[in-house]
Amino acid sequence: MSITVPFVPSPVEVIKRAFQIAELKPGELVLDPGCGDGRSLVIATKEFGARGVGIEIRKDLLETAMRNIVAAGVQDKVLLIHGSFYDVSFPPADVVFLYLLTSVNERLRPKLERELKPTTRVVSHDFEVTGWKPVKSVTVEEGGRTHKIYYYIVGESKRGV
Repeated sequence: MSITVPFVPSPVEVIKRAFQIAELKPGELVLDPGCGDGRSLVIATKEFGARGVGIEIRKDLLETAMRNIVAAGVQDKVLLIHGSFYDVSFPPADVVFLYLLTSVNERLRPKLERELKPTTRVVSHDFEVTGWKPVKSVTVEEGGRTHKIYYYIVGESKRGV
C-alpha cells in the first residue's frame, strides 16, 4: 500500500525555526525524506552550514530541487536521491526534517528507529510521529496561519511513550 503525500512546501521561516529548535550545527547532516523542491536542504546548507541528503520519489520535484540547489550554489553539500524513502537506506543523519502526513510518519517510524542513531534529532512540521513523545512542540505564526513544529530525539522520544 502506497500513501502519497501532496506537495505543499513548508514556509521558509518555519524551516528555519525547525532547524533552530533542533540546534542544527555546521557540518551536521540533514536528511529530508520527501524533500520536494529542496528548500529545506538549501536553508540547512546555506544558513546553518550543514550538509544535506534529500530523497524524492517525484522526478519533476527532484529536478526542481536540483535546480534550486544549483542556483543556491550548494550542490557540493547536497546529495539528492530519486526514489521512495521507504526503500532508500537512510544516511547517519544528525537532523531529520519531516513534512509528511501523520499516517506516513507512523508508517515511517519503525524505519527511523531502525536506521537512525538514538541521538538523531527529528523535527516534524505540523504532523506528529505517532508512537513517539515529543521533547517539545512549538507553535509558529507564519503566512497567515499557525504551524506546529514537533521536536523529537529518536532514543528519548521512543522511550517516552
